[in-house]
Order: sequence, then C-alpha cells, then structure tokens
Amino acid sequence: MKLALGSVQYYWPRDKVFTFYEQVAKSAVDIVYVGEAVCSRRHELRAADWLEIAKTLHDAGKQVVLSTQVLIESEADLQAMRRIVENGRFLVEANDMGAAHKLTGQAFVAGPHLNLYNTTSLELVAQLGATRWVMPLEMNRDDLAVMQKTRPQGVETEVFAYGRMPLAFSARCFTARHRNLPKDDCQFGCLDYPDGLLLKTKEAQPFLVLNGIQTQSGGVYNLANEWTQLEGLGVDIVRISPQSEQADVIVDLFDQVRQKKATPQAALEAMKEYMPGAPCNGFWHGKPGQDWVRQN
Repeated sequence: MKLALGSVQYYWPRDKVFTFYEQVAKSAVDIVYVGEAVCSRRHELRAADWLEIAKTLHDAGKQVVLSTQVLIESEADLQAMRRIVENGRFLVEANDMGAAHKLTGQAFVAGPHLNLYNTTSLELVAQLGATRWVMPLEMNRDDLAVMQKTRPQGVETEVFAYGRMPLAFSARCFTARHRNLPKDDCQFGCLDYPDGLLLKTKEAQPFLVLNGIQTQSGGVYNLANEWTQLEGLGVDIVRISPQSEQADVIVDLFDQVRQKKATPQAALEAMKEYMPGAPCNGFWHGKPGQDWVRQN
C-alpha cells in the first residue's frame, strides 16, 4: 500500500507551512495533498505559494494532489475552486460535487466529503473521471469490503487511517464564536490553535475539536493496528492527516509497518507518545467513532 499525507487542516503561519513541507519532501510518503480545504479566510499562503510547494514536492518524487475547499460559500470561493481545477499540471481532489462536475473528463480524486457510500454513487463519479476515491470516515470495514468487490475498474481506494477526523463543516466559524467575534472579523484566531481547540464535557472528557468552520473528533483516528485488514481488503492507499508536531515520526512508523520492520501493534504503541489525543477506531468496527476497539 502507498502512504498519502492529507492536506493540512489547521491554520499555521507561512514559515511553519514551508518548513513542514520541506520535511515532507524527505519523508516516505508517496502522495501529498496540498491546499486550503477548510476556510477561505486563511491567507497565510496564496495560490502561488501552494503551487510552489507542489512543485518542490513533485521534484522530490511525490505525487502531488491539489485539494479543493469543502464548503463553497461565495463567488470568491468558486473562483478559487476553478483555479485549482484548471491548474493544468497537478491532479485535483474534489471535495464537493461542484468541483467533481467541473472536472468532468479529467482524472481526479473523489475526496472523503463526497459521501460515496454505495457502488451507484461511486460509479457516478467514476463516469465523471474519478480514478481514486477516499472512503467516508464513518464507513465501516464490512461496508468497505462490499464496495471493494463492486468498485468500478481502474478506481483506487484510499482510506483515512490517522488523524483527528473532520466530522462536519458549517457556515459559522466556531473558533470565532468561542472568542465572541463575528466570522468576518475573526482576527484569525485559528493561528493560536495549531491542532485545533479541544472541547471537553462537564466530566472533563475530550469531546470535539473546533477548527474554524470545521468540527473534528476529540480522539485521534488510528488504523495502524488494522494494517493487515486494510491489506486484505485490497486498499491501495492509506491517508495520514498532518499534525503540528512529530508528523514525520507518525509517517515513519506507518512506513515501518509497511516494510515489515515493525508490527502494527508495536507501531501503535510507539505512536501514542506523539499523538495529540487518545486513539479511536470505532467507525472502522461499526461502533461509535469515539470508541477504541482493541484487537486480540
């Protein structure tokens, strides 16, 4: 299986982003998704900067995929999406159906937010040109097994295997609301939370993470221990979602499992030291997403 690094979901300073991708260029990942997929107000990097990063990664031997924004709210968002779709060089990940239709006739990646839960919907995007689909995060392994048997020929399967899960997107900015600020004058508070703002229950249990207009899981989804199952299901690619610190260590541990230099169980135990939250894998097992199902 190939290793993919998803687009950065958080708002980081410009220098941090460039330094991060310099490390990624030297890492074991095969595929790198780049671009702003969460919030159009995040302007530390412009389109030219993302293309510069994409070129650097391509020159380092990585397959580069440009990600489109998930929630399109304005004409400016539409224009940004069109620029990505029409970039003329790099593969594109469509994260809404508008982008997918705009890509008709071109090869593209059907992102995890397109809600492709059955073969009929997967066939639809394959007819538009999708050559890869990313399994929705809530899908369990049994449903994936069915999809694997019936997926259109020539379409790769990618599974989100590590990171805080993006659960929902809203027109409202939750980080701004937390600071009693309007969305249009958010003062870019997301910069203060490089791994999102953790919410806890009254019992002080981690619950959700606020990341601007995006709501994430409080736990960190981790399928390292399910590596053998992923292989057995014929998954082509596993996706690792970036975190602000030690992302290179997480990538290396997944690569060690891939190369049989470490067992999945050993890699999982080693990862716990570097994870920003407790592990969860409930969705994979058909359980609530926040659950952790131990393997025998």
